[in-house]
Amino acid sequence: MIRVLLADDERLFRDAMSDVLNMVEGIEVVGRAADGEEALSLIREVRPDVAVIDLQMPKLDGIGVVAALAEEGLAVATLIVTSHALPGVLDAAMDVGATGLVPKDTSTVELIDIIRKAASGLRHVDPYLAVESKMIGPNPLSPREVELLRLAAKGGSVESIAKEAKISWATARNHFSNCRSKLGASSRHEAVFIAKSRGWI
Repeated sequence: MIRVLLADDERLFRDAMSDVLNMVEGIEVVGRAADGEEALSLIREVRPDVAVIDLQMPKLDGIGVVAALAEEGLAVATLIVTSHALPGVLDAAMDVGATGLVPKDTSTVELIDIIRKAASGLRHVDPYLAVESKMIGPNPLSPREVELLRLAAKGGSVESIAKEAKISWATARNHFSNCRSKLGASSRHEAVFIAKSRGWI
């Protein structure tokens, strides 16, 4: 019996998927969580074979959950499910040790097959995402540049972004200049757009 935990902040999706999986021979849903912190707590408690985790959740996102599990050394296969299936998200998921990244438009039949493979120790990489990730290459941005572009995505001037990041205006300006150069962007706003479209921020 493959013991599965589901973590998704959308109750309708979580409950519907639980009902479907519980009807599948050889699969049992042993826990359901509505946010990242609850997912971590339940995984520690019930020790599922496979955890199917939404990427975007309150309190702690899917990447954070998988990273925390890896730090604790908990042996559980982890599948991150997302409606934002972008190359950068795939890279981030693999970097923290996820067993696979599954787009939310994946069919139920395919998801069941992926869960079974994950339980047997096989990783799953969406072929389209794998090709796209290879084509664009790794994220060239530093952690600080990622942070500043995320702040820039909210809007505001360089001065306000620098203040929020607790750095000088000149330092922020230099970081944005580096971002434009690395991404081939003509402006800070275009750099944000490119980074978002590739899943890097």
